[in-house]
Formats: sequence, structure tokens, C-alpha cells
Amino acid sequence: MTSLVLFHGQHAVQSVGSRPVMATLKPFAALRPQPELASQICELPYDVMNSDEARAIAEGNPYSFLHVSKPEIDLEPGIDVYSESVYAKGAENFRLLQEQGALVQDTQPGYYLYRQIMDGHAQVGLVAAASCAEYDAEIIKKHELTRPAKEDDRVRHIEALNSQTGPVFLTYRSKPELDAFFERVVASDPNIDFTAEDGVQHTAWNIFDADDISFLQGQFEAVDFLYIADGHHRSAAASRVNASRSGSGQSGFFLTVTFPHDQMKILAYNRVVKDLNGLNEETFLERLGMIFDVNEGGAGHCSAKNELGLYLNGVWRRLVIKPEYAKADTPMDELDVALLQNHVLSPILSIDDPRTSNRINFIGGIRGTAELERLVDAGDYACAFSMYPTSIEDLMAIADTGGIMPPKSTWFEPKLRDAMFCHMI
Repeated sequence: MTSLVLFHGQHAVQSVGSRPVMATLKPFAALRPQPELASQICELPYDVMNSDEARAIAEGNPYSFLHVSKPEIDLEPGIDVYSESVYAKGAENFRLLQEQGALVQDTQPGYYLYRQIMDGHAQVGLVAAASCAEYDAEIIKKHELTRPAKEDDRVRHIEALNSQTGPVFLTYRSKPELDAFFERVVASDPNIDFTAEDGVQHTAWNIFDADDISFLQGQFEAVDFLYIADGHHRSAAASRVNASRSGSGQSGFFLTVTFPHDQMKILAYNRVVKDLNGLNEETFLERLGMIFDVNEGGAGHCSAKNELGLYLNGVWRRLVIKPEYAKADTPMDELDVALLQNHVLSPILSIDDPRTSNRINFIGGIRGTAELERLVDAGDYACAFSMYPTSIEDLMAIADTGGIMPPKSTWFEPKLRDAMFCHMI
């Protein structure tokens, strides 16, 4: 593959083959909630809760977007969530919110800023439409494999609604010029501002000025690559819908919020395991002791890379991997989740593919180590592993090499709220 440098305006742009490498983030006319209804409409993503939890959250709130993103809550309990009637109900509820005037589409294309503040941590991202063609060409870089059933589900949801309602979470290597621009915008009056029941503040600003739009387009054209932080299934589904529609309408672009990398907050993604693969506790700990320095004590919180927590039979143990096992040939193999997979889950516990195994589950770090203790103490699982969070630098390094991280390597917080912005296709 040939690589050369071209000049696009004032920006040096790398070319791969015949295609310039640059990031296209397009302004679009968003479908958005009425500001006074935003706190009632906007909800956490569909995949961070089950149907029962969604039903409880939306109870008594006809505006809740869970009626669109988890529409099985309005049908009989126990219904197959992948049945055609579920997608049809979601489309019906989506139309109703628009007919009621709760969701209104802007009359002109623009960009938007979306700020989240959680526990004093603020992150500000640009809301825009990213290119499916650049996703396919890996200018938008991936680091995870998708599961076919989840990808199919997102395709059917987008097709039913003719809209992308949950944004893909992208990141880029931060630029001082963009940081300064965002600071100027957030000093002005917002369009939407509310604090959700979980304490996270969500604020949005409109960017419709032609000069501002031109500036932002130019800045991102000088960005070689974007990275998917969260939303691999949404982006893969958007690409498939675009292919099936041959790029008609706005299907060639998908909804994103793009944040600078140095504002990203990644939490651990912990593991719970059903059984010890026929081993007793003593033998299991002996096997671990060949790979780790094992010490009892602590509350399961990991303080550094190459350190894991093990909760077994009511006791936390600190596992520090021995130097000879920490060595790796690639950035991906250096990840703690990869070390756990390669030295424990596969060889000791015979969990060779955690994507498909029913003997392992993944618990987002937002739930804390207390959730791990609860699951093991209840007898649902034999042991739990707490992890040190993967860094955003590791994520980008792995994506740059074309590597695929082990499943559930990162848990991003705060989560982007569905329906803050919808992209009609």
C-alpha cells in the first residue's frame, strides 16, 4: 500500500492508496428534545440495563426514550426482544414523540457540543455525523469485535426508526485549537441543561454559525484518524444499513460524539466466573501462584497496571503478575485483560473464548467491587477478578496496529444519553 502526503487547504493530509486520510465530521440537522422535556426524554443506552430495569425506570413517564430504545417494556413481559413487534412498537413510539412535539428536528444543519459532568469530571465532545465510508476504510479505527446478534439488533432498530438515536462514542488525539474553541462555546448559554437522577449533568450547545462550522470541518480534516471508544455495534450496524441503502438519503453517515482523548474516563471492566474448572480452592491458588505474587487483603481495588484482585470464598487477594509473565510482544498482549485471559482464563479455567462462553460474565466498573462480592457470595459465581482500567493511550496504540482487544476491556463513564440528538437517515 502506497502512502504519500497531499495538501488539503492548509492541512497536510496523508494518503493511503488513492484516498486521503482525514476525518470527516459532517454537520447535520438533529432531531432533539424540547429543552424543558430533555430530562424526561433522554435516557441511558439500551444495553446498560435489562428489560425489567427499563420498565421500572420508564414507569409513569410517557416521554422516556426507553419506550423507543427498549420498546418491549410496552409489550407483554417475557416477549422475545428480537421479535418484529418490538421494533414496530419502537417505531410507533418514536413517531408519537415527534407528533407530540416532544422531539423536534432542527431546520438547518449544524454541529453541537455535548458536555457531561460526573463527580467533578467534565468532558466536552462534538456532536456530528461521521462517514460510513471512513469507517469501512478504517480511518475510524476499531478495537473490538462485534457479536452478530447485537449487530443485527441495531440494524433492525435503525431500519425501523429511519434514525440513529444512540451516538457512537469517538475520540481523537486532543488539539489545543479545538480545546480553545470548545472553551469559548461552553462559556455561552446552553440549549439543553439538566442533571439526571444518577447525578450526571448533561449540557448541549448549538453551533450554527457558518464560520464556526468551517473552522471545525477544517480542524478535523487535519485529524488523521478517529477511534471508537464505545459503540462498535452501532457503527457496524450503520455501515450495514448504508450498504443496503446504497448510500441513499443520510445513510452514509452515522451519529457520533467525539471527545479529545485526554478527557476520557475509563473504568475497569471486571470478570466473574461460574466455576473453577473442576479445581479445588487450594489447587487453583497454587496454579495462580506460579504466575502471580498472591497476597490476602484489601478491598479488591487495583492500584496499578499488572495488578488484579481475586475474590474467592469471601476473601480478597491481590495478584501481581510476575515480571517474566508480564512481558509481551504487542501492546494488546500487555493489557491486564489479555494477561488474565492468556495466563488464567484459558489455560487454568478453560475459558478459551470469553465472547461465547456461558461460564464468564462481565461487570462494569461503575457497579464497584461490592457487586462482585454480592454475586460470588450469593453462589451465582465461584470467583471474581477486579481489573485495573485500560488506558486510552493503550486503546489507541492497539487500534493503530489493527489489533483487537479482548472483549469487555473498557467501560466508559459517563454514558452518553440516548435522544439528546438523533440523526435521521
